[in-house]
Amino acid sequence: MKERLEPRLRILLGPAIAVGPGKAALLEAIDQTGSIAAAGRRMGMSYRRAWFLVKTMNACFRKPLVDAAKGGLRGGGAALTPTGREVLKRYRAMESRATKVIAADMKAFSRLLAQRPPEE
Repeated sequence: MKERLEPRLRILLGPAIAVGPGKAALLEAIDQTGSIAAAGRRMGMSYRRAWFLVKTMNACFRKPLVDAAKGGLRGGGAALTPTGREVLKRYRAMESRATKVIAADMKAFSRLLAQRPPEE
């Protein structure tokens, strides 16, 4: 079976990854589930890890990407802010354009790679 070769776009703010593939997927999961905890579970990560990633994203942008409400009688919840929706939309558009622009280079690059990744 041939391994999938794909580029991965990350937007850095200093040493922090403001947004990348995993954080974009987390934003999508939060949007779909309405919960940081549920989004984390869906992605196979702890609530603590998911919350840390949200906290980092919120700190990297001028306005927060995720608005979270603490639990209680009505339960908690989380939702993307308008800025969060815009960041996700722009990130996915950039990712798509970048993939198209480098398609020929990726094809040539793939001929230089081994058939499968090394064992870890």
